[in-house]
Amino acid sequence: MANSPGPAKRYLPFGGMLSNPDWGIGRTKAYRSRPGRVETVKPEERLFALRQLEVTYDKARETLWTYMKPDGRPSYNPDMLADFRSWQDGIEAKFSGEDSNLRYLVLGSRYQGVFSFGGDLRLFAQKIRQRDRETLVGYGNACVEILHRNMNALGLPIVTIGLVQGDALGGGFESLLSFDVVVAEKGAKFGFPEILFGLFPGMGAFSFLARRIGSNKAQELILSGKTYTAEDMHAMGVVHVLAEPGKGEAAVQDYIARSSRRHNGHRAIYQAAREVDRISLLELKKIVSIWADAALKLRDQDLKIMERLVAAQDRLGVQTAAA
Repeated sequence: MANSPGPAKRYLPFGGMLSNPDWGIGRTKAYRSRPGRVETVKPEERLFALRQLEVTYDKARETLWTYMKPDGRPSYNPDMLADFRSWQDGIEAKFSGEDSNLRYLVLGSRYQGVFSFGGDLRLFAQKIRQRDRETLVGYGNACVEILHRNMNALGLPIVTIGLVQGDALGGGFESLLSFDVVVAEKGAKFGFPEILFGLFPGMGAFSFLARRIGSNKAQELILSGKTYTAEDMHAMGVVHVLAEPGKGEAAVQDYIARSSRRHNGHRAIYQAAREVDRISLLELKKIVSIWADAALKLRDQDLKIMERLVAAQDRLGVQTAAA
């Protein structure tokens, strides 16, 4: 008997493959529940069934809570980026319109002690060794497209909140800068270690930081390679609300309770700030190209440092799973 062809694989625009090859990336996904039958799943239905994002809706506070649950290392692997795109599509589909009942969007992490370590360093090292610029640029563009939509609050009348209950390094720190409000527990660590292996955070960090703390200070922070505490970031104006360790969620709830009566004014001032400090998607993508070109110039010893960081992250994952 002839072999039956398996389901066609769907590839992401940055070179990764979806965990479930039957899922696409568009606004309406086709799902093959069994051979010969295709069902259409709307983005708003997919919103609460994402693999690496835990999503719940608090109707009383009109708040969507989302927590990252990464497969393996706490970094933005290609499948997580696909989940983030589906998450954004689902939010837009479910809560757009004049009768929207969403006012706050919160993103945190379920990974103990870590918000996110950011970019997929193992993928980076592999693609650099293969001289695969196209995949590096594709990955970076996928990241900045997500951050640009988040920075613009998905075009919805909402306030976005980043909840930091652990370390936010590299792209993890970078992604937080796209939120209107950052709530961080004291002692959480922030920083950009990329300079340690001859690179820089190329997916929005400089654009976001320069507009918040000035170009000179942004350069200093990125080039230092230093690790900063949440208290340091609060003093710089990057973290807006400090919380006691273990009290991050309560601090977010308190912020929402205190600001909800003035939500319209808060939302409007953040929207105005985006107009004053406009960041275009074109700017972000140009910097991704600079980042990819710089990545391809890394030496073997630089890549070995990157790979040692990956190994350290893997060990942390094993320890966390065993705890």
